Amino acid sequence: MNRLLAVTNAAAGGGEAQAVEAALDVLRATSEVEVEPCTDVDDLPGILAGREGRLVVVFGGDGSLHSIVSVLVRENWLDDTVLALVPLGTGNDFARTLGLPLDATEAAEGIASAQERRIDLLVEDGGEVVVNAVHIGVGVDAADEAADLKPRYGRFGYVLGAARAGFVSKGLRLRVVVDDVVVATGAHHVFQVAVGNGRFVGGGTPIAPEADLSDGAVDVVLSYALAPAKRFAYALGVRLGRHGLRQDVQTHRGRTVTVTGPPFRWNVDGELNGPDTRRSWTLRPGALRVLAPVGQES
Repeated sequence: MNRLLAVTNAAAGGGEAQAVEAALDVLRATSEVEVEPCTDVDDLPGILAGREGRLVVVFGGDGSLHSIVSVLVRENWLDDTVLALVPLGTGNDFARTLGLPLDATEAAEGIASAQERRIDLLVEDGGEVVVNAVHIGVGVDAADEAADLKPRYGRFGYVLGAARAGFVSKGLRLRVVVDDVVVATGAHHVFQVAVGNGRFVGGGTPIAPEADLSDGAVDVVLSYALAPAKRFAYALGVRLGRHGLRQDVQTHRGRTVTVTGPPFRWNVDGELNGPDTRRSWTLRPGALRVLAPVGQES
């Protein structure tokens, strides 16, 4: 039998707890499963230290996966660890790009037939990771606005937060460098900078619709849509995945991205960080080992 280490959220309750148990029942039918409920991120090093060659099954969303990968990178455990994901988050954007079922039971059923993929990983200068995407500007404001709305409205809270943010975001004078090429000088306000390893943010918004998790490059999107009408058109274009066709949007691809400017915050895998005046990310091609359905990338 396969040996699995299932990392769950100890605070899960209600429907989420039921979804976890149903998915665990599926896994137990074909595998030897050790369950480790996680109470706090500080518990993760101890939990993962006991993986002993097991497949690590992450029960959660982008934030949970981010936390676990961060520990694996920090402890130099990445090369000898294979991950699988059972989506239980609000957005599940990384799962969407991988083509995983968003139903926990269906995702668990798919693990038995999934194959290992080598996934690219972004790493900051300080060692923090970006599994799915990082963005600055209106996307951060949208996540901020959505924070109080998600508990009540779920994924739709992202949409409401983005609508609010579209009216209040002012843009930032940011200097952006991709692979040593200056793509934004800081002379003009930038409405949004998005760096996509995966394709989606905010519960299914295709911010980098052409991104490929295994192509050795990240997609960088710059928006200068500052006028009210252009903001609305940009937001609509993002929802449709067609914003890259706009004249006030630039797209680039590369392996290193550096952003500098006045103090700014950034959203990494759904979590707000900052402020700071400089962030830099470098891609590690194929650094992450993940089980995924064959030929099912979104």
